[in-house]
Amino acid sequence: MSKPQPTARALETVEPIGKRVLLRKDDDKKQTKSGIHLPDKIEIPTLTGRIVAVSAQVERDADYPIRRYDRVLFNPKHAIPVDLEGDNRLFVIPIEDVVAVFRRGEGGEKA
Repeated sequence: MSKPQPTARALETVEPIGKRVLLRKDDDKKQTKSGIHLPDKIEIPTLTGRIVAVSAQVERDADYPIRRYDRVLFNPKHAIPVDLEGDNRLFVIPIEDVVAVFRRGEGGEKA
């Protein structure tokens, strides 16, 4: 009898459910805006990240103009870490904890 050949493992994904989004937190900063390098034990905490996935419920709701790849400011109080990658920068957060979306202004647009 021959052993069954190992099959390629399916890529594991995380899909947020309810009014939640999955985001990748930006790296904590090791240098201030003025260029001062901080010691290894000191970091400036970062509360920004990029949206990786949006739940179907949030996607359908016009009150939440959040899309995949948006850069957002968030409150980390209710963030749930997702241990899917080694760097542990993925978090599922309630949509209410997204407090701002960074948008670039359209050039030439007049009000």
